Amino acid sequence: MKMIKKMLALSLSAVMAATCLASCGDKGSSSTADGANSTAGGTEGDSSKVITIGGSGPLTGGAAQYGVGVKNAVELAVKDVNASGELGDIKLEVVFEDDEADPADKAVNAYNTLKDKGMDIMVGTVTTGSCLAVIDQTKADNIFQITPSASAQDVIRNDNCFQVCFTDPNQGIASADYIADNNVAKKVAIIYDSSDAYSSGIYNTFKSEANTKGLEVVSEGAFTKDSKTDFSAQIADAKNKGAELVFLPIYYTEASLILSQCKSADYAPKFFGCDGLDGILAVENFDKSLAEGVMLLTPFAADAADDATQKFVTDYKAAYNNETPNQFAADAYDCVKIIAKLIKQEGITADMSASDMCDKLKAAISNGFSFDGLTGTGMTWSAEGAVSKAPKAVVIKDGSYAAL
Repeated sequence: MKMIKKMLALSLSAVMAATCLASCGDKGSSSTADGANSTAGGTEGDSSKVITIGGSGPLTGGAAQYGVGVKNAVELAVKDVNASGELGDIKLEVVFEDDEADPADKAVNAYNTLKDKGMDIMVGTVTTGSCLAVIDQTKADNIFQITPSASAQDVIRNDNCFQVCFTDPNQGIASADYIADNNVAKKVAIIYDSSDAYSSGIYNTFKSEANTKGLEVVSEGAFTKDSKTDFSAQIADAKNKGAELVFLPIYYTEASLILSQCKSADYAPKFFGCDGLDGILAVENFDKSLAEGVMLLTPFAADAADDATQKFVTDYKAAYNNETPNQFAADAYDCVKIIAKLIKQEGITADMSASDMCDKLKAAISNGFSFDGLTGTGMTWSAEGAVSKAPKAVVIKDGSYAAL
């Protein structure tokens, strides 16, 4: 099928050349003006030497910081791989679609569009709900899928999907362990989104591990996607029950509201979150001073002193209006570099079908493969698709992340 598409593309190019030679361009050299979808990555030369990486995530809406960060980092990594020549005459290309973090309709539509654009390998989706909406389709199509940030355990229930981020259970357990082992607090409140797979998954394992570690969970305040603007009841319950720390296994938008409303309620506990809080410092009209002292688990801190991190941050800022990359961007960059290393290791060629690529990639990644990246060294993967790497705890200090 892939060869047929390429033959048709060559025929169409010949026809178009007669009438619009000046306006024709390479498949991978353009991007849309609004950023809702894109193709990028330096795909010069014979299109039969191109491997297309597809991705989707929220480029608009409340979780856009995640999706934009992932898209930017994927494009940056593809440019770096192509410029390095590490894949010989093979070039990588990116196609990316906006799914608005909407698993009901837009995630599936985005996936189908990516297939229409010739996707060979998928990086994504970015959010858990959207990923759960497409994993059975990627399985049926036998497309290799590696997600930088969809952390629910069910995301990897099929053998073609792998994670670079921590799973929800691991985040919940690691958070409880850190709080207990470092005597951060004894009485804990939890505010979580019961309608969200990511938030609920972390909540469940955190609560179980907290009990094991001797933490007292004094308040559990749930909300849903239809009630995520007013947290006064949850805050009042945590305050009245003497919670010293509020655990927030939620996304940054809701967390910013909770911090603001805690100030209004004259309640100043410690706050601890997971990777979903990454991005809170960039929320529009949010008083960043309210985030001082907030702790979270993350595999990446942009102020780390190692050469690889500093090069990535410098290159990312240069390419994207001086924006500082978040951990989702770092995980996404690692995704592409992992794919490139596997392509080279397994001798994958661009004329293979997506299904043949998938068979090689999924067999190799869980069979002794190891990767040193921005978000971990010596990363390995289980046959179930979960990554093994060490989490890091950071605190927001002076408006940026600092290692704990």
